[in-house]
Amino acid sequence: MMAAQRSRDTKPELALRRALHALGFRYRVHLPIPGMPRRRADVTFTRWRTAVFVQGCFWHACQKHLHAPKHNSDWWQQKLQNNVRRDEETDTHLVLLGWLPLRIWEHESVDGAVGRVTAALAARDHPLALRLGVQDVIKPGLVGPPGSLLGAGKAPHGRGEGEPLRADCLPDQLPSLSSESRT
Repeated sequence: MMAAQRSRDTKPELALRRALHALGFRYRVHLPIPGMPRRRADVTFTRWRTAVFVQGCFWHACQKHLHAPKHNSDWWQQKLQNNVRRDEETDTHLVLLGWLPLRIWEHESVDGAVGRVTAALAARDHPLALRLGVQDVIKPGLVGPPGSLLGAGKAPHGRGEGEPLRADCLPDQLPSLSSESRT
């Protein structure tokens, strides 16, 4: 089952890359993490030492949308915990090297994700990010905190302004989870 899962060029990742490219950002795709050759960042701004990871809600145990499998639950719990641990190790390693790791969840709106990337790059003095400014990338009042699903209408990249990166991740379709299944 896991071998059939895409590890690169997923729909949420492509949506983010298209939106960033449409704004004029240039980046490297699937670049190995320095010192960790088996781990790769989805989008990398090498000169500004910023690594962006687009995370799937299931595989990276999103606290908002985690759906704990019922079959073989002990194995899956261990698998997902290892994924989260590996993400934390990667972030720690990048920070020690002076890089900024940025985790984007697939349920975030494209505009919200682009705004977070732009803000992170502006904090690192990226000239385009400074010129654009976050307020020019995100229309005020339409995008809330990470993970919000707000807004409607068309954005320049052809998606709704508040449309999530993953279309089937809407609040009324989320499974109900008990607090003990989230551990």
